[in-house]
Amino acid sequence: MNKNWIIMAAIATTLLLWASAFVGIRAGLEAYSPTHLSLLRYATASIVLLFYFYKGKNRLPDKQDLPRIMLTGFVGITVYNFALNFGELRVTAGVASFVVNTVPIFTSILAVFILKERLRFWGWGAIFLSFIGVAIISLDDLQSLQISGGVLLLLIAALSQATYFVLQKPLLQKYSPVEVTTYAIIAGTVCMIPFSPHFFDSLLHTPFAKTLIVIYLGVFPGALAYLSWSFALSKVQASTVSSFLFLVPLLTLGIAWIWLSEIPTMHTWIGGILILIGVVGMNTLGKAKAMPEKTSTYKKECLSKKSRSK
Repeated sequence: MNKNWIIMAAIATTLLLWASAFVGIRAGLEAYSPTHLSLLRYATASIVLLFYFYKGKNRLPDKQDLPRIMLTGFVGITVYNFALNFGELRVTAGVASFVVNTVPIFTSILAVFILKERLRFWGWGAIFLSFIGVAIISLDDLQSLQISGGVLLLLIAALSQATYFVLQKPLLQKYSPVEVTTYAIIAGTVCMIPFSPHFFDSLLHTPFAKTLIVIYLGVFPGALAYLSWSFALSKVQASTVSSFLFLVPLLTLGIAWIWLSEIPTMHTWIGGILILIGVVGMNTLGKAKAMPEKTSTYKKECLSKKSRSK
């Protein structure tokens, strides 16, 4: 029971911090370009993670895992953040929240075909119900939603984040959540550098208050949130834990209500109830045991390779 509470606390921390990131990104983009904001944010996250990495008993990755680590970082950190930041320049926050939080749909599909995870009929129904809830919350923005460059960029962001969750799952069978998160974020940060010319000029000429916002994005929604998410993903099926992402738009609206005195509409309450029902349904009726064969084979291969290297 205690382990379940720890997992739920990790998921809740991630959701709250990622919800606050939508507001922080909007504020940071007033002074930074999308690429410079991404690089500063994840350079900060990398420094924080390296501190914890070397403070604890963590390992450097094996050479044979470097291609997967680089791919995971590039897709899940570089591509995701570039697409998200450029997308948020063109669409409203409500539309961005709706589109990006299609991640659980992509994650569930990828997990079924790649990780061989299984969802029951009620699991797919719960995801669909939550998706309707997110749509209802964003109803005002959806009235003007058109297939534009911004929406397509946000769809790319959603797909890349879902791919990140699935790609890191095998790594979490071999490395700790701290190790996997550190590897991926540093790899993604390195991949951002060629796309961010004149970064230091931008850093020197930007108001310090805006820079602090981006540093916050790096420390909390960046380093801390990814650590807590990786921990949860190491304990629960990818398709199940990703279903909680439907709560992010609801939490974002709550943060806006507190900070900006924006009162939620009736659409918000209806959509929020559907989201909660969907999340509960996914984690009760929707669960199915994952096929163990591939995971156990992966573990055996890793152990045999490690013993041979010694």
